[in-house]
Amino acid sequence: MRKRFLILGGVVAFALLALVLRKHYSYVVHPNNTITESVQNEQIKNKLSPEAYRVMYQAGTERPFSSPLDFETREGTYVSADTGLPLFRSEDKYDSGTGWPSFIKPISPDAIILKEDTLLGVSRTEVLTSDTHAHLGHVFDDGPPPLGKRWCMNGVALMFIPDETQNTKVILPE
Repeated sequence: MRKRFLILGGVVAFALLALVLRKHYSYVVHPNNTITESVQNEQIKNKLSPEAYRVMYQAGTERPFSSPLDFETREGTYVSADTGLPLFRSEDKYDSGTGWPSFIKPISPDAIILKEDTLLGVSRTEVLTSDTHAHLGHVFDDGPPPLGKRWCMNGVALMFIPDETQNTKVILPE
């Protein structure tokens, strides 16, 4: 019986340590799928608004209908707010009526990572960036045909680059 409590205590301690470390570091997935520590928490905080940091690095959610990107209709590319990684294209965006920018698919399967999220007691699929594992939103199975997916993203986790600026250099926040 005591052995069982020791094992359970070790598992709980490991889980708490993993949560603490996740808040202090972000990770980069290299092409060979190795993960290395890359950017300290403070450096990321300086790049993003407090709301973007809360959403992307503390798995938060912005208020519905609060993002101007929900109403964006120009042609262009939606990129990650922290690194500029291309994530979605405007032709794959649609009005889901949920209050968050929604897409039928990502720009590339390699741009995102999917992870099971049971935080609210309901099983959902969390969407993370493939480069820093930053939280973007969730994907649901209630999207339009033919794919049937609704990639529901937090607008604050995205930046929009209109096609007319694609040939110019985009400067990300330092």
